[in-house]
Amino acid sequence: MRKHIGRGLAAMLLTAGLGNTANAAAPDTIDIPFTRFTLPNGLTVVVSEDHKAPVVAVSVWYHIGSADEPNGKTGFAHLFEHLMFQGSENHKDEFFRPFELAGATDQNGTTWYDRTNYFETVPTTALDMTLWMESDRMGHLLGAIGQHELDEQRGVVQNEKRQGENQPYGRVDERLSANAFPANHPYHHETIGSMKDLDAASLGDVKQWFSTNYGAANVTVALVGDITPEVAKAKMLEYFGDIPAGSPVPRQQPWTAPRTEATRDTMQDHVAQTRIYREWNAPWLGDPEEIQLELAAAVLGGGKTSRLYERLVYKDKLADDVSVDVQSFALASMVQLQVDVKHGVDPAKVEAAIAEEWARFLKDGPTDDELARVKVETRASFIRRLERVNGKASILAEGQVYRGDPGAYKTDLGQVESATHEGVLAAAKKWIAKGDYTLTVTPAAEGADEDVKDEAEAVGRAAIEGRPAAITPPAGDYRVTKSSVARDKGVPVVDKFPDLSFPKLERGHLKNGIEVILAQRHAIPVIQVQLLFDAGYASDQGRGPGTSAFTMAMLDEGTATLDSLEIARREERLGAQISAGSGLDTSSVGLSALTSQLTPSLALYADIVRNSAFHDEDIARVRGQWLARIAQEKTQPRGLALRTLPPLLYGDGHAYAIPFTGSGNEQAINALTANELRAYVGDLLRPDNAKILVAGDTTLDAVIPQLDAVFGDWKAPSTPLAKKNIATVAPPAKPRVYLMDKPGAQQSLILAGVVAPSTKAKNDLEIQTMNGAFGGTFTSRLNMNLREDKHWAYGAFSFLTNALGQRPFMLYAPVQTDKTAESAAELLRESKAVIGPKPLTHDEIEKIKLGDVRSMPGDYQTTGALLGAMTGIVVYDRPDDYVQTLKPRIEAQTDPSVQAAAVEIVKPDALTWVIVGDLKKIEKPVRDLNLGEVKVLNAEGKVVR
Repeated sequence: MRKHIGRGLAAMLLTAGLGNTANAAAPDTIDIPFTRFTLPNGLTVVVSEDHKAPVVAVSVWYHIGSADEPNGKTGFAHLFEHLMFQGSENHKDEFFRPFELAGATDQNGTTWYDRTNYFETVPTTALDMTLWMESDRMGHLLGAIGQHELDEQRGVVQNEKRQGENQPYGRVDERLSANAFPANHPYHHETIGSMKDLDAASLGDVKQWFSTNYGAANVTVALVGDITPEVAKAKMLEYFGDIPAGSPVPRQQPWTAPRTEATRDTMQDHVAQTRIYREWNAPWLGDPEEIQLELAAAVLGGGKTSRLYERLVYKDKLADDVSVDVQSFALASMVQLQVDVKHGVDPAKVEAAIAEEWARFLKDGPTDDELARVKVETRASFIRRLERVNGKASILAEGQVYRGDPGAYKTDLGQVESATHEGVLAAAKKWIAKGDYTLTVTPAAEGADEDVKDEAEAVGRAAIEGRPAAITPPAGDYRVTKSSVARDKGVPVVDKFPDLSFPKLERGHLKNGIEVILAQRHAIPVIQVQLLFDAGYASDQGRGPGTSAFTMAMLDEGTATLDSLEIARREERLGAQISAGSGLDTSSVGLSALTSQLTPSLALYADIVRNSAFHDEDIARVRGQWLARIAQEKTQPRGLALRTLPPLLYGDGHAYAIPFTGSGNEQAINALTANELRAYVGDLLRPDNAKILVAGDTTLDAVIPQLDAVFGDWKAPSTPLAKKNIATVAPPAKPRVYLMDKPGAQQSLILAGVVAPSTKAKNDLEIQTMNGAFGGTFTSRLNMNLREDKHWAYGAFSFLTNALGQRPFMLYAPVQTDKTAESAAELLRESKAVIGPKPLTHDEIEKIKLGDVRSMPGDYQTTGALLGAMTGIVVYDRPDDYVQTLKPRIEAQTDPSVQAAAVEIVKPDALTWVIVGDLKKIEKPVRDLNLGEVKVLNAEGKVVR
C-alpha cells in the first residue's frame, strides 16, 4: 500500500482465572448498521451512524487500481492518487490545507491493486467543507493539473520508490509479485510501478486516466459517525449529484493462476541475515476457501503459538522469527511464509523443518484447540477495529466495492465461526500443498552494490493462457442533477466546531496504595489497563544499554507456573492482548481485554507482572532475536541514525546517550543474566513505583475490586527505589557533521538535532506549535520545500520526542542521493530563516493552533487515545483537566511567544548532523558545504576518519 504522509513520525522513529478452551470468550455481537443508496449519477453511498464523538469519517473509494493499468503504464494509478492532492479547479492549493485548519484526523490516500481510496475524519461541522473538497476534485480536476504538477508528483513518487527500496529487503515485493503471477496477470507488477514507466507518463495519460476511470458511477463513498442517513442523502446529492457518471469501467475478473510446480529464486541485498520467503497463489477475497486459508495460516505461522514458530524458534532454534499470512485481493490472494534464519544456520535445515511441519499439517489439519483460539482472536481483533469511525468506514466501503455488499464482513465472520477442521484441511490441501515459489534473500558481499541493483530487475513468471477477459458492465440509466453549490465562491468556511467530549478522570487506590486512574468510555466492550513505571531507557544508566527494554520484553516469556507458549495460548483463548515495553522515561505493561473476560485476563496479566521467571533458556532465545534486531537496525538508514545521533547530542554518561531504538548494543545484551533482570525488576518494576491507568468499558467501583484481587497484596521490596539522574547538557559550540556509509544507497537519510527543553517546559505548547508550523505537518515549511517544491524527498519534517529531561529536536529528511548536499543546505537555510529574516507568520501559527484545537474530537475517539492522554498527565505532572482546558490555552498563544520558541529551540549553528548514504557519491559535496567539521563513523558510531 502506498501512502501519503502519516502522523506520529516521532513515535514511529522511537519504536521500540486462566481457563482452558472451554472458558474461551463467548462471541460478542458484531454489527455495523448501515444504510445504502445510489445517487441518480450512479455514485453509491453507505452511511452508518455512530454518535459517540462529534466527528464523521469520509471514505471515498474509486474502483480502479494498479491492476487496471495498461502495458507500459505501471505505477500510473498511484501517481494519479498523488495528483489528486494537488488541488482542483476551484481550490488551486494543496488539498490538505483546509483540512489542517478544520482539525482533520486520519487523513490520507492509498492505492492498491484493485482500488484507490481517499479518506479523512473531520468534525461534524466540517462535513460540508469536506464534501465540497472531495466533490471538487472528483468533478473539477483537469483544469488544475498541468505539466508542472505532473513533474512535481512524479519526482515525489520516484523518491517514495527509492525510499522503499533503500530499506533492507526493500526490493522483495517486486520480485514476489513478478514470480507469483504470470506476465499477463494484472498483479504481475508492483503498485508503485517502474521508474521507466513513471518517467514516460504524460499529461495526456493523466487526463485520459481521470476521464476514463474517475466517473461518479465508479465510486463508493462511506460516511460513518455523527450523521444520519437523511442528512447524508441531502448533502451527497447537493455536492456530488452534478458529476457525470462516466463510462462503464471494465472489471478485471478473478484469476488465481496457481503454479503446478515449485520454483526457486535467490537474490542478494544489503541485509543482516538470510530471509526465506515462500508464496502460494490462492482464491480471491470473499471466496469461502480464502477464509479457510486465513485460519490455516494463523495456525501455521500466526504468532508465538503457531506450529512453525514453536518448531523453528523455540524447539529447533533455527530462526529468529517466522510468520504465515494471507494477502487478500479482488482477483487472487497470496499465502506468504517468511522466515528470518538465525545467524550461522544453514537455510536448508530451516526448509527441512518447515517441510516436516507443513506435511504434518496437510495430513492432520488443525487441532480443535488451535481452531478455537484463532476464532476468538479473529473476533476480538475485529471488535477493536470498530472503535475508530474510519475503521468502520473502510470495512463498509471495501465490502461494497469488492463484493457489492457493505455487510460482507458478517459473511466472513460467520464463515470463521462455522469453520471446521475438515474445511480448513481441505482448503490447505487444495491450495498450499504444491506450486510454491521460494525466494531466499542473502546478505550481499561488501562491494556488491551493482550486482544487487542488477539482480532487482526481475522478469519473473512468463505469460500463460487462461486470463479471463475483463467484463464491461452495462451502461446504467444515470443522470446528473442540478447543484446549488456556488463553486466560484471557493471552499465553504468552517466557523463552528463541536466541543470536545473527554471523560472526567476518576481516581482511587488499591489496598497496597497503588493509585488507579480511570477514564470511562463505553463505545465497545473493551477495557485497557496500563501499569506505568517511572523507568524507561533512561533507567539503563549504570547498567548495560538495552537492559530496560530487554527486561520488559522478557516479562511474558514465562512465569513461575506458565511457560511462554502457554501464556500466549491463554491470551488467545481470552481474546486478550498483553504487551510490555519501554520508552525514554517510562516502562509499562499493557492489557487490552474484552469486558466479559476482564477477570481471567487480569489474572494472567498480574501473573506476568509479578512472577516473571527469567529462565536461562528463554533469555538465550530472546537474546538471539535481540541481537538479530540490532544487526537489522544497522542495515536500516533510520535505525543507524537513531542509534548514532542521541549519544552525540547528550555525551558519554548521560541517561539519554543511548540508541533511541532502545535495543542497546551487542556487548551489553550478551552480558545480561537472569540475576540482572531480576535486579532491574526489584529496583524499578515495583508497586511503590507504579500507577495503574484504566480506560474503557468499566467503572471505578467495578474495576478497583478486580484490580485489588490480583495486585492488592503486592508488596514493595525492602531495597530502596532506584533513582534516575538526568543531567543537563549545553549545545555544542559549533556544528558537527557525521557521515555513515551505506554503499549503493538510492537515498541519503539526513537527521540533524539539538537538545531542547523538557516536555514539562512552561512554554511547551508554544514549542509544539512552532514545530508544527516549521516541520511537523504536511504543509509545514520543510515538507513544502523538499517534497512539494523541490520533489527531492517523499517527506521532510522536524519533530520533538517527549522527555522529562532535555528532549531532542530533530530535522529528518530521506532524500535522493544526488541531492544530498543541496537538501542539507535547504534544511540549514530554513533553520536560519525561521529564527532570522523569515519568522513564522501569523497565518502559519494560526493554522497550527486551529488544527490542534479542532482535531481534538477526532484525536480522542478511542480508549487508546484516552490512555495516551492519561499517561501524559501522569508523567508530566499535568492537571486532571489538562485535555478539557487545552483549547483556551492553545488559543491564548501569541505570535511573539511562538516565534520566541523558534529562537529558543532552532539552533542552526549548534546542529549535530548524521547523514547516512553512499559515501562515494555524497562525501565530497557534503564536505564542500562547510556545515561543520566532518567525521566518518562506522555502524557502531565510532570515528573511522
